[in-house]
Amino acid sequence: MDQAPGSPQGPQEAQSLPTCYRHPDRETGIRCTRCERPICPECMVDASVGFQCPECVRSGSGTGHAPAASQPRTLAGGTVAADPRLVTKILVGLNLALFLVQLSVGDRFTERFELLGLAYVPGLGSVEGVADGQWYRLVTSMFLHGSVIHIAFNMLSLWWIGGPLEAALGRARYIALYAASGLAGSALTYLIAEPNQPSLGASGAIFGLFGATAVLMRRLNYDMRPVIALLVINLIFTFGWSNIAWEAHIGGLVGGVVIGYAMVHAPRGRRTLIQYGVCALVLIAVVVMTFVRTGQLT
Repeated sequence: MDQAPGSPQGPQEAQSLPTCYRHPDRETGIRCTRCERPICPECMVDASVGFQCPECVRSGSGTGHAPAASQPRTLAGGTVAADPRLVTKILVGLNLALFLVQLSVGDRFTERFELLGLAYVPGLGSVEGVADGQWYRLVTSMFLHGSVIHIAFNMLSLWWIGGPLEAALGRARYIALYAASGLAGSALTYLIAEPNQPSLGASGAIFGLFGATAVLMRRLNYDMRPVIALLVINLIFTFGWSNIAWEAHIGGLVGGVVIGYAMVHAPRGRRTLIQYGVCALVLIAVVVMTFVRTGQLT
C-alpha cells in the first residue's frame, strides 16, 4: 500500500501490513473510518467517507439513526451478504454438474449445446449453429467443458478470482459481470472464428473476472503484480496452445475491464444507473456482433 510522503516508517512497518480483524491471514492497509480496525476488501463497506467495517455499519455507530437504516454495502454499492461466495459456489456447482451430464450422455449432448457458427454435425444429422437460429449456444457453451483438465483449471480460477470479487461487488453486480463477460467472449468467437469451429468453456467469463479484478486492485492501490503475472500466464497459454478459442478470452477480458471500471469508479449519485447501463452497452455489442455474423453466414 502507498504511504503518505514524509510519514515515518520503521523497518518493521516497511516489511508488513496489519491484518484484517476478521481474517487474520490477510494483510491490508485499509482501516474502518469509525473504529479504525484494519479491514480487507471482503469486509470493507463503502461509506460516505472512506470505508467502514460490517459491525460499525450494522450497529449504526455514530450515524445518528437506527441501525436498520444503515444497510451494509460493498465497495461497488451492492448489499453485503452473509455468504459472500454463494454465487461463485453455485457457478462452480453448475459447471461441474453439466460436465457430469456431458460424461454421461456423451458427444451428442455437447454437440447440441456447444458454440458453433454454422456447420453440418454428423452426430446430429443436421446443419446446426447460431446462424441457424440457435442463439442459446452463446449461453450454454459457457457452462460446458472439453476435458477434466479443462474444467479443473477453469473452476480453480473461478474459485480463486470469483470469490473475492463477488464479495467486493455484491451478488447482483457479480452475476451481471460474469454473464456479460461470458457473452462478450462467445459473441467475439462467433464473429471471428471459422463457422465450423466448435467452442466451449467458462474461460470467457473467467477472463472477464480477471479484468475486473485488475481494475479493482488498481482502485484500492493494491500490488497488481500477482494478478498481472497470472493474467500474462493465461494469455501465453491462450496464444501458445492449440485448440484454445483465444477470441473468447479476449472478448471476455475486454468486457470485464469495461464493466469492472464502471463498477468501481461510478460516482455514488448515479452508481447503479452507470453500472448496469455499461452492462447493457456490452450486451448491445454482443447482439450487434451476433447479427453481423449471422448476416455473413446466411
